[in-house]
Amino acid sequence: MSRLPQWLGGLGSGLVRLGERLEARKATAEAEPAAGSTPGAASGAVATPVPAPAASAATPVPPSAASPSAPGAAPAGPAGPASGPVPDPATGSGAGAVPPSVPVDRAAPGARPDPVAAVPWGVRVAAEVGWRLLVLAGTLWVLMRVISAVRLVVLAFVAGLLITALLQPTVALLKRRGVPRGLATALTFLSGFVVMGLVGWFVVWQVTENLDDLSKQVQHGITELKRWLLNSPFHVTQGQINNIADKLSEAIGTSTKDITSAGIEGVQVIIEVLTGILLAMFSTLFLLYDGPRIWQWLLKLVPEAAREGVAGAGPRAWATLTAYVRGTVIVALIDAIFIGIGLYFLKVPMYVPLAVFIFLFAFIPLVGAVVSGALAVVVALVTRDVFTAAMVLVVVLAVQQIEGHVLQPFILGRAVRVHPLAVVLAVAAGSMTAGIGGAVVAVPLVAVTNTVVGYLRAYAKEETPPEVSS
Repeated sequence: MSRLPQWLGGLGSGLVRLGERLEARKATAEAEPAAGSTPGAASGAVATPVPAPAASAATPVPPSAASPSAPGAAPAGPAGPASGPVPDPATGSGAGAVPPSVPVDRAAPGARPDPVAAVPWGVRVAAEVGWRLLVLAGTLWVLMRVISAVRLVVLAFVAGLLITALLQPTVALLKRRGVPRGLATALTFLSGFVVMGLVGWFVVWQVTENLDDLSKQVQHGITELKRWLLNSPFHVTQGQINNIADKLSEAIGTSTKDITSAGIEGVQVIIEVLTGILLAMFSTLFLLYDGPRIWQWLLKLVPEAAREGVAGAGPRAWATLTAYVRGTVIVALIDAIFIGIGLYFLKVPMYVPLAVFIFLFAFIPLVGAVVSGALAVVVALVTRDVFTAAMVLVVVLAVQQIEGHVLQPFILGRAVRVHPLAVVLAVAAGSMTAGIGGAVVAVPLVAVTNTVVGYLRAYAKEETPPEVSS
Protein backbone atom coordinates (compact mmCIF):
# COMPACT_ATOMS: atom_id res chain seq x y z
CA MET A 1 0.00 0.00 0.00
CA SER A 2 2.95 2.33 0.59
CA ARG A 3 3.97 2.19 -3.12
CA LEU A 4 0.52 2.75 -4.59
CA PRO A 5 0.60 6.59 -4.42
CA GLN A 6 4.03 6.63 -6.07
CA TRP A 7 2.85 4.35 -8.86
CA LEU A 8 -0.26 6.43 -9.46
CA GLY A 9 1.88 9.63 -9.55
CA GLY A 10 4.27 8.15 -12.16
CA LEU A 11 1.33 6.95 -14.27
CA GLY A 12 -0.28 10.40 -14.20
CA SER A 13 2.90 12.17 -15.21
CA GLY A 14 3.38 9.72 -18.11
CA LEU A 15 -0.17 10.31 -19.37
CA VAL A 16 0.41 14.07 -19.24
CA ARG A 17 3.59 13.80 -21.34
CA LEU A 18 1.87 11.51 -23.86
CA GLY A 19 -0.99 14.00 -24.29
CA GLU A 20 1.44 16.85 -24.87
CA ARG A 21 3.26 14.84 -27.56
CA LEU A 22 0.01 14.07 -29.32
CA GLU A 23 -0.89 17.79 -29.29
CA ALA A 24 2.55 18.69 -30.70
CA ARG A 25 2.22 16.16 -33.56
CA LYS A 26 -1.26 17.46 -34.36
CA ALA A 27 0.09 21.02 -34.54
CA THR A 28 2.90 19.82 -36.84
CA ALA A 29 0.41 18.08 -39.16
CA GLU A 30 -1.67 21.27 -39.38
CA ALA A 31 1.42 23.44 -40.03
CA GLU A 32 2.66 21.32 -43.01
CA PRO A 33 0.17 22.63 -45.65
CA ALA A 34 0.63 26.23 -44.45
CA ALA A 35 4.40 25.97 -44.96
CA GLY A 36 4.03 24.82 -48.61
CA SER A 37 5.30 21.32 -47.85
CA THR A 38 8.94 22.56 -48.07
CA PRO A 39 11.69 20.29 -46.83
CA GLY A 40 12.84 22.85 -44.27
CA ALA A 41 9.39 23.25 -42.74
CA ALA A 42 8.76 19.51 -42.64
CA SER A 43 12.03 18.73 -40.99
CA GLY A 44 11.63 21.47 -38.41
CA ALA A 45 8.10 20.61 -37.25
CA VAL A 46 8.72 18.31 -34.31
CA ALA A 47 7.31 18.10 -30.85
CA THR A 48 7.89 20.79 -28.25
CA PRO A 49 10.24 19.62 -25.56
CA VAL A 50 8.40 18.88 -22.38
CA PRO A 51 10.66 18.71 -19.38
CA ALA A 52 10.05 15.90 -16.96
CA PRO A 53 8.29 17.04 -13.81
CA ALA A 54 10.52 17.54 -10.88
CA ALA A 55 10.41 14.99 -8.17
CA SER A 56 9.48 17.65 -5.65
CA ALA A 57 6.33 18.60 -7.60
CA ALA A 58 4.67 15.24 -6.93
CA THR A 59 4.83 12.73 -4.21
CA PRO A 60 8.44 12.11 -3.28
CA VAL A 61 9.78 9.07 -5.06
CA PRO A 62 12.42 7.15 -3.31
CA PRO A 63 15.45 5.95 -5.25
CA SER A 64 14.12 2.42 -5.30
CA ALA A 65 10.95 3.55 -7.11
CA ALA A 66 12.92 5.09 -10.03
CA SER A 67 14.90 1.96 -10.70
CA PRO A 68 13.79 -0.41 -13.46
CA SER A 69 13.30 -3.21 -10.95
CA ALA A 70 10.54 -1.33 -9.21
CA PRO A 71 7.13 -2.79 -9.96
CA GLY A 72 4.91 -0.56 -12.03
CA ALA A 73 7.68 1.87 -12.96
CA ALA A 74 7.66 3.51 -16.39
CA PRO A 75 10.04 1.87 -18.86
CA ALA A 76 13.35 3.65 -19.24
CA GLY A 77 14.98 4.40 -22.59
CA PRO A 78 14.77 6.88 -25.45
CA ALA A 79 11.08 6.28 -26.11
CA GLY A 80 9.95 6.10 -22.54
CA PRO A 81 8.13 8.89 -20.83
CA ALA A 82 10.91 9.31 -18.29
CA SER A 83 13.59 9.96 -20.97
CA GLY A 84 15.46 13.26 -21.51
CA PRO A 85 14.01 16.48 -22.93
CA VAL A 86 12.20 16.26 -26.25
CA PRO A 87 13.69 18.42 -29.13
CA ASP A 88 12.24 21.80 -29.93
CA PRO A 89 9.86 21.64 -32.95
CA ALA A 90 11.14 25.00 -34.25
CA THR A 91 14.79 24.00 -34.45
CA GLY A 92 14.71 20.22 -34.53
CA SER A 93 17.81 20.09 -32.31
CA GLY A 94 18.47 17.91 -29.40
CA ALA A 95 18.85 14.24 -28.77
CA GLY A 96 16.09 11.86 -29.64
CA ALA A 97 14.36 14.13 -32.24
CA VAL A 98 11.03 12.77 -33.35
CA PRO A 99 10.63 12.61 -37.20
CA PRO A 100 7.55 14.31 -38.64
CA SER A 101 4.55 12.23 -39.32
CA VAL A 102 3.72 14.00 -42.65
CA PRO A 103 5.92 13.02 -45.66
CA VAL A 104 8.10 15.82 -47.15
CA ASP A 105 7.29 17.07 -50.69
CA ARG A 106 10.72 17.53 -52.25
CA ALA A 107 9.66 19.37 -55.46
CA ALA A 108 6.42 21.00 -56.33
CA PRO A 109 4.75 19.39 -59.36
CA GLY A 110 5.19 21.43 -62.57
CA ALA A 111 7.93 23.74 -61.15
CA ARG A 112 10.66 24.93 -63.67
CA PRO A 113 14.02 26.62 -63.02
CA ASP A 114 14.65 30.28 -63.79
CA PRO A 115 15.66 30.64 -67.50
CA VAL A 116 18.53 32.99 -66.60
CA ALA A 117 19.92 30.42 -64.20
CA ALA A 118 19.63 27.71 -66.85
CA VAL A 119 21.95 29.61 -69.29
CA PRO A 120 25.65 28.75 -68.81
CA TRP A 121 27.89 31.47 -67.41
CA GLY A 122 30.13 31.63 -70.50
CA VAL A 123 27.17 32.12 -72.82
CA ARG A 124 25.81 34.91 -70.62
CA VAL A 125 29.18 36.71 -70.65
CA ALA A 126 29.47 36.32 -74.43
CA ALA A 127 25.96 37.71 -74.87
CA GLU A 128 26.72 40.72 -72.66
CA VAL A 129 29.90 41.50 -74.60
CA GLY A 130 28.21 40.81 -77.95
CA TRP A 131 25.37 43.29 -77.66
CA ARG A 132 27.73 46.00 -76.46
CA LEU A 133 29.98 45.36 -79.47
CA LEU A 134 26.93 45.56 -81.71
CA VAL A 135 26.00 48.94 -80.22
CA LEU A 136 29.54 50.24 -80.74
CA ALA A 137 29.64 48.91 -84.31
CA GLY A 138 26.29 50.51 -85.08
CA THR A 139 27.43 53.83 -83.63
CA LEU A 140 30.63 53.71 -85.67
CA TRP A 141 28.70 52.84 -88.82
CA VAL A 142 26.32 55.78 -88.34
CA LEU A 143 29.27 58.08 -87.65
CA MET A 144 31.03 56.98 -90.83
CA ARG A 145 27.86 57.50 -92.85
CA VAL A 146 27.53 61.02 -91.48
CA ILE A 147 31.19 61.76 -92.25
CA SER A 148 30.78 60.43 -95.79
CA ALA A 149 27.73 62.64 -96.31
CA VAL A 150 29.62 65.80 -95.24
CA ARG A 151 33.07 64.61 -96.27
CA LEU A 152 34.10 67.94 -97.79
CA VAL A 153 33.30 69.88 -94.61
CA VAL A 154 35.03 67.34 -92.38
CA LEU A 155 38.18 67.22 -94.50
CA ALA A 156 38.30 71.01 -94.72
CA PHE A 157 38.00 71.37 -90.96
CA VAL A 158 40.64 68.70 -90.32
CA ALA A 159 42.96 70.39 -92.82
CA GLY A 160 42.41 73.67 -90.99
CA LEU A 161 43.18 71.91 -87.71
CA LEU A 162 46.46 70.56 -89.11
CA ILE A 163 47.45 73.98 -90.47
CA THR A 164 46.55 75.53 -87.11
CA ALA A 165 48.80 73.03 -85.35
CA LEU A 166 51.61 74.12 -87.67
CA LEU A 167 51.05 77.88 -87.29
CA GLN A 168 49.94 78.15 -83.65
CA PRO A 169 53.50 78.17 -82.18
CA THR A 170 54.19 81.29 -84.27
CA VAL A 171 51.11 83.02 -82.85
CA ALA A 172 52.19 82.10 -79.32
CA LEU A 173 55.70 83.45 -80.00
CA LEU A 174 54.36 86.79 -81.27
CA LYS A 175 52.03 87.10 -78.28
CA ARG A 176 54.95 86.52 -75.91
CA ARG A 177 56.79 89.33 -77.69
CA GLY A 178 53.95 91.72 -76.88
CA VAL A 179 52.03 91.62 -80.18
CA PRO A 180 48.23 91.78 -79.69
CA ARG A 181 46.35 88.56 -80.30
CA GLY A 182 44.42 89.83 -83.33
CA LEU A 183 47.51 91.22 -85.04
CA ALA A 184 49.56 88.10 -84.28
CA THR A 185 46.79 85.90 -85.71
CA ALA A 186 46.47 88.02 -88.86
CA LEU A 187 50.22 88.10 -89.51
CA THR A 188 50.63 84.37 -89.01
CA PHE A 189 47.55 83.50 -91.07
CA LEU A 190 48.50 85.70 -94.03
CA SER A 191 52.15 84.68 -94.08
CA GLY A 192 51.32 80.97 -93.83
CA PHE A 193 48.80 80.91 -96.66
CA VAL A 194 50.92 83.20 -98.82
CA VAL A 195 53.83 80.77 -98.50
CA MET A 196 51.62 77.78 -99.36
CA GLY A 197 50.13 79.65 -102.32
CA LEU A 198 53.58 80.57 -103.63
CA VAL A 199 54.68 76.94 -103.40
CA GLY A 200 51.65 75.78 -105.40
CA TRP A 201 52.13 78.53 -107.98
CA PHE A 202 55.81 77.64 -108.36
CA VAL A 203 55.00 73.98 -109.03
CA VAL A 204 52.40 74.85 -111.67
CA TRP A 205 54.74 77.38 -113.28
CA GLN A 206 57.61 74.93 -113.48
CA VAL A 207 55.43 72.22 -115.03
CA THR A 208 53.92 74.53 -117.68
CA GLU A 209 57.29 76.08 -118.54
CA ASN A 210 59.00 72.73 -119.05
CA LEU A 211 56.07 70.88 -120.60
CA ASP A 212 57.25 71.20 -124.23
CA ASP A 213 60.81 70.25 -123.41
CA LEU A 214 59.51 67.42 -121.25
CA SER A 215 57.38 65.98 -124.08
CA LYS A 216 60.39 65.98 -126.44
CA GLN A 217 62.51 64.30 -123.80
CA VAL A 218 59.78 61.75 -123.16
CA GLN A 219 59.62 60.84 -126.86
CA HIS A 220 63.41 60.56 -126.99
CA GLY A 221 63.38 58.49 -123.82
CA ILE A 222 60.75 56.11 -125.22
CA THR A 223 62.89 55.60 -128.33
CA GLU A 224 65.94 54.90 -126.20
CA LEU A 225 63.89 52.52 -124.04
CA LYS A 226 62.80 50.55 -127.13
CA ARG A 227 66.40 50.31 -128.30
CA TRP A 228 67.52 49.15 -124.86
CA LEU A 229 64.78 46.49 -124.72
CA LEU A 230 65.79 45.15 -128.15
CA ASN A 231 69.44 44.82 -127.06
CA SER A 232 68.64 43.63 -123.52
CA PRO A 233 68.95 40.01 -122.35
CA PHE A 234 65.15 39.82 -122.01
CA HIS A 235 64.82 38.77 -125.69
CA VAL A 236 62.15 41.36 -126.53
CA THR A 237 61.38 41.58 -130.26
CA GLN A 238 60.25 44.52 -132.37
CA GLY A 239 56.91 42.83 -133.00
CA GLN A 240 56.19 42.55 -129.26
CA ILE A 241 57.03 46.22 -128.74
CA ASN A 242 54.80 47.28 -131.66
CA ASN A 243 51.99 45.06 -130.33
CA ILE A 244 52.16 46.74 -126.91
CA ALA A 245 52.15 50.20 -128.51
CA ASP A 246 49.15 49.32 -130.70
CA LYS A 247 47.19 48.06 -127.70
CA LEU A 248 47.94 51.24 -125.79
CA SER A 249 46.80 53.38 -128.73
CA GLU A 250 43.63 51.33 -129.10
CA ALA A 251 42.87 51.59 -125.39
CA ILE A 252 43.30 55.36 -125.51
CA GLY A 253 41.14 55.64 -128.64
CA THR A 254 38.25 53.59 -127.22
CA SER A 255 38.36 55.51 -123.93
CA THR A 256 37.68 58.93 -125.42
CA LYS A 257 34.22 59.14 -123.84
CA ASP A 258 35.60 58.09 -120.50
CA ILE A 259 38.31 60.70 -120.74
CA THR A 260 35.71 63.38 -121.62
CA SER A 261 33.50 62.42 -118.67
CA ALA A 262 36.57 62.37 -116.46
CA GLY A 263 37.32 65.90 -117.62
CA ILE A 264 33.81 67.01 -116.67
CA GLU A 265 34.22 65.35 -113.27
CA GLY A 266 37.59 67.05 -113.00
CA VAL A 267 35.85 70.42 -113.20
CA GLN A 268 33.59 69.39 -110.32
CA VAL A 269 36.62 68.23 -108.37
CA ILE A 270 38.28 71.61 -108.90
CA ILE A 271 35.17 73.39 -107.59
CA GLU A 272 35.11 71.11 -104.53
CA VAL A 273 38.82 71.68 -103.95
CA LEU A 274 38.38 75.46 -104.06
CA THR A 275 35.43 75.22 -101.66
CA GLY A 276 37.46 73.05 -99.31
CA ILE A 277 40.36 75.49 -99.42
CA LEU A 278 38.08 78.38 -98.43
CA LEU A 279 36.56 76.37 -95.57
CA ALA A 280 40.02 75.35 -94.38
CA MET A 281 41.16 78.99 -94.42
CA PHE A 282 38.19 80.17 -92.36
CA SER A 283 38.63 77.28 -89.92
CA THR A 284 42.32 78.07 -89.52
CA LEU A 285 41.64 81.76 -88.91
CA PHE A 286 39.10 81.18 -86.15
CA LEU A 287 41.09 78.37 -84.55
CA LEU A 288 44.19 80.55 -84.40
CA TYR A 289 42.30 83.50 -82.94
CA ASP A 290 39.80 81.86 -80.61
CA GLY A 291 41.05 78.31 -80.09
CA PRO A 292 41.07 78.24 -76.24
CA ARG A 293 37.53 79.65 -76.05
CA ILE A 294 36.28 77.08 -78.57
CA TRP A 295 37.86 74.32 -76.45
CA GLN A 296 36.15 75.60 -73.29
CA TRP A 297 32.82 75.60 -75.10
CA LEU A 298 33.37 72.00 -76.23
CA LEU A 299 34.14 70.97 -72.66
CA LYS A 300 30.69 72.18 -71.58
CA LEU A 301 29.15 69.56 -73.89
CA VAL A 302 30.95 66.77 -72.02
CA PRO A 303 29.13 65.23 -69.00
CA GLU A 304 30.32 66.71 -65.74
CA ALA A 305 31.55 63.36 -64.40
CA ALA A 306 33.97 62.97 -67.33
CA ARG A 307 34.82 66.64 -67.84
CA GLU A 308 37.98 66.64 -65.73
CA GLY A 309 39.49 63.69 -67.58
CA VAL A 310 38.66 65.14 -71.00
CA ALA A 311 40.07 68.52 -69.95
CA GLY A 312 43.36 66.82 -69.10
CA ALA A 313 43.43 64.77 -72.30
CA GLY A 314 42.81 67.77 -74.57
CA PRO A 315 46.17 69.56 -74.13
CA ARG A 316 48.04 66.27 -74.51
CA ALA A 317 46.19 65.50 -77.73
CA TRP A 318 46.98 68.96 -79.06
CA ALA A 319 50.67 68.55 -78.15
CA THR A 320 50.73 65.23 -80.01
CA LEU A 321 49.08 66.75 -83.08
CA THR A 322 51.45 69.72 -83.07
CA ALA A 323 54.49 67.48 -82.73
CA TYR A 324 53.26 65.27 -85.57
CA VAL A 325 52.62 68.12 -88.00
CA ARG A 326 55.87 69.96 -87.26
CA GLY A 327 57.89 66.74 -87.35
CA THR A 328 56.29 65.64 -90.62
CA VAL A 329 56.99 69.03 -92.21
CA ILE A 330 60.66 68.88 -91.17
CA VAL A 331 61.08 65.29 -92.39
CA ALA A 332 59.33 66.03 -95.70
CA LEU A 333 61.50 69.11 -96.22
CA ILE A 334 64.67 67.11 -95.63
CA ASP A 335 63.51 64.38 -98.03
CA ALA A 336 62.65 66.90 -100.73
CA ILE A 337 65.98 68.73 -100.39
CA PHE A 338 68.21 65.66 -100.52
CA ILE A 339 66.28 63.88 -103.29
CA GLY A 340 66.14 67.14 -105.26
CA ILE A 341 69.93 67.51 -104.93
CA GLY A 342 70.34 63.94 -106.18
CA LEU A 343 68.08 64.63 -109.17
CA TYR A 344 70.04 67.81 -109.93
CA PHE A 345 73.41 66.04 -110.03
CA LEU A 346 71.95 63.23 -112.14
CA LYS A 347 70.65 65.90 -114.57
CA VAL A 348 67.04 64.79 -114.38
CA PRO A 349 64.76 67.48 -115.87
CA MET A 350 62.18 69.23 -113.67
CA TYR A 351 64.05 68.32 -110.50
CA VAL A 352 62.53 71.29 -108.62
CA PRO A 353 58.86 70.33 -109.25
CA LEU A 354 59.73 66.72 -108.47
CA ALA A 355 61.24 67.82 -105.15
CA VAL A 356 58.05 69.77 -104.36
CA PHE A 357 55.94 66.72 -105.21
CA ILE A 358 58.12 64.63 -102.88
CA PHE A 359 57.54 67.20 -100.09
CA LEU A 360 53.76 67.14 -100.56
CA PHE A 361 53.45 63.36 -100.87
CA ALA A 362 55.45 62.91 -97.68
CA PHE A 363 52.31 63.81 -95.71
CA ILE A 364 50.79 60.50 -96.85
CA PRO A 365 52.70 57.88 -94.81
CA LEU A 366 54.18 54.91 -96.66
CA VAL A 367 52.09 55.38 -99.82
CA GLY A 368 53.28 58.93 -100.48
CA ALA A 369 56.95 57.99 -100.37
CA VAL A 370 56.41 55.10 -102.79
CA VAL A 371 54.38 57.20 -105.27
CA SER A 372 56.75 60.19 -105.27
CA GLY A 373 59.82 57.97 -105.56
CA ALA A 374 58.26 56.00 -108.42
CA LEU A 375 57.38 59.27 -110.19
CA ALA A 376 61.00 60.46 -110.00
CA VAL A 377 62.27 57.11 -111.31
CA VAL A 378 59.80 57.12 -114.23
CA VAL A 379 60.76 60.68 -115.22
CA ALA A 380 64.43 59.75 -115.13
CA LEU A 381 63.71 56.63 -117.19
CA VAL A 382 61.77 58.33 -120.00
CA THR A 383 63.94 61.46 -120.15
CA ARG A 384 67.41 60.02 -119.56
CA ASP A 385 68.28 56.32 -119.58
CA VAL A 386 68.05 53.14 -117.55
CA PHE A 387 71.26 53.81 -115.64
CA THR A 388 70.06 57.25 -114.52
CA ALA A 389 66.73 55.77 -113.44
CA ALA A 390 68.55 53.10 -111.42
CA MET A 391 70.68 55.77 -109.71
CA VAL A 392 67.56 57.82 -108.90
CA LEU A 393 66.05 54.70 -107.35
CA VAL A 394 69.17 54.25 -105.21
CA VAL A 395 69.01 57.89 -104.04
CA VAL A 396 65.30 57.65 -103.19
CA LEU A 397 65.71 54.39 -101.25
CA ALA A 398 68.75 55.72 -99.35
CA VAL A 399 66.96 58.91 -98.29
CA GLN A 400 63.83 56.99 -97.26
CA GLN A 401 65.89 54.56 -95.17
CA ILE A 402 67.56 57.49 -93.39
CA GLU A 403 64.13 59.02 -92.85
CA GLY A 404 62.60 55.86 -91.39
CA HIS A 405 65.46 54.88 -89.09
CA VAL A 406 66.97 58.24 -88.09
CA LEU A 407 64.82 61.26 -88.84
CA GLN A 408 61.39 60.09 -87.72
CA PRO A 409 62.49 58.56 -84.37
CA PHE A 410 64.66 61.59 -83.61
CA ILE A 411 62.30 64.37 -84.73
CA LEU A 412 58.88 62.92 -84.02
CA GLY A 413 59.92 61.14 -80.83
CA ARG A 414 57.90 58.73 -78.74
CA ALA A 415 54.88 61.01 -78.40
CA VAL A 416 53.57 60.18 -81.86
CA ARG A 417 55.09 56.75 -82.41
CA VAL A 418 52.56 54.43 -84.02
CA HIS A 419 53.10 50.80 -84.94
CA PRO A 420 53.65 50.23 -88.71
CA LEU A 421 50.69 47.84 -88.87
CA ALA A 422 48.43 50.54 -87.40
CA VAL A 423 49.82 53.02 -89.96
CA VAL A 424 49.09 50.69 -92.89
CA LEU A 425 45.55 49.88 -91.70
CA ALA A 426 44.80 53.52 -90.91
CA VAL A 427 46.01 54.74 -94.32
CA ALA A 428 44.02 52.01 -96.08
CA ALA A 429 40.84 52.77 -94.14
CA GLY A 430 41.26 56.52 -94.59
CA SER A 431 41.83 56.24 -98.33
CA MET A 432 38.79 53.96 -98.71
CA THR A 433 36.62 56.37 -96.72
CA ALA A 434 37.75 59.76 -98.03
CA GLY A 435 40.39 59.25 -100.70
CA ILE A 436 43.71 61.09 -100.48
CA GLY A 437 42.41 63.43 -97.79
CA GLY A 438 41.44 60.47 -95.61
CA ALA A 439 44.89 58.94 -96.07
CA VAL A 440 46.53 62.20 -94.96
CA VAL A 441 44.30 62.53 -91.89
CA ALA A 442 44.36 58.87 -90.81
CA VAL A 443 47.79 58.69 -89.14
CA PRO A 444 47.54 61.89 -87.02
CA LEU A 445 44.06 60.76 -85.97
CA VAL A 446 45.46 57.41 -84.81
CA ALA A 447 48.35 59.13 -83.01
CA VAL A 448 46.00 61.52 -81.19
CA THR A 449 43.62 58.68 -80.29
CA ASN A 450 46.50 56.66 -78.89
CA THR A 451 47.56 59.58 -76.69
CA VAL A 452 44.02 60.27 -75.44
CA VAL A 453 43.25 56.63 -74.64
CA GLY A 454 46.55 56.19 -72.79
CA TYR A 455 45.94 59.28 -70.68
CA LEU A 456 42.34 58.37 -69.85
CA ARG A 457 43.41 54.86 -68.83
CA ALA A 458 46.06 56.27 -66.48
CA TYR A 459 43.58 58.86 -65.17
CA ALA A 460 41.00 56.16 -64.43
CA LYS A 461 43.57 54.15 -62.47
CA GLU A 462 44.45 57.20 -60.39
CA GLU A 463 40.80 57.99 -59.69
CA THR A 464 39.91 54.41 -58.67
CA PRO A 465 40.03 54.16 -54.86
CA PRO A 466 42.26 51.40 -53.46
CA GLU A 467 40.51 48.23 -52.39
CA VAL A 468 40.13 47.82 -48.64
CA SER A 469 41.44 44.46 -47.50
CA SER A 470 39.04 42.66 -45.20
